[in-house]
Amino acid sequence: MALAAGAEGASAPLSDDARALVAAVVAARDHGARPFAVIDKRLARLWVLDARARVVGSAPVLLGLAAGDDSVPGIGERPLAQIRPEERTTPAGRFELEPGRNTRGDHILWVDYEAAVSMHRVRPTVAAERRLQRLASATPADNRISFGCINVPASFYDQVVWPTFSRRPGVVYVLPEWRKPAQVFPQLLPSAE
Repeated sequence: MALAAGAEGASAPLSDDARALVAAVVAARDHGARPFAVIDKRLARLWVLDARARVVGSAPVLLGLAAGDDSVPGIGERPLAQIRPEERTTPAGRFELEPGRNTRGDHILWVDYEAAVSMHRVRPTVAAERRLQRLASATPADNRISFGCINVPASFYDQVVWPTFSRRPGVVYVLPEWRKPAQVFPQLLPSAE
């Protein structure tokens, strides 16, 4: 798999877990010959791949403030003000991406509609959150700030993510941070136990 530089000019090789997952997705044809994305939450990094599993680009992302692999049941029905910091997780798993719009009219990609988790451009609306600085930092340690949504650098979203998935919705695979990948993707990855 050849790497192409992302819109941010910062392509990165697939992590070991991402590489194993991509190989399993291709072997099983799980992506249905559609473009797909892989997010490694431990690295806070997104890779976008075309239908032939070639990396189109990669970028750092911002994720849910709280570590964890599952969304809190019913979280998508609650107002943001009622979501506690420890409930702000980005769920792990396989999700069908669905183009849509948020309440402001911006286009987004729904990851998990019921949990109100989407992938969208980073919105640096609250200066104290320093979202742009977090994306630009050299470490993924500070990339945890959202309510669970996947925040993507605006130029990468506009040049790679939206064009790839708005015309032909694909799949996003979100690697876990607590469980083993085989526990989240048992149909794709063999268990080492």
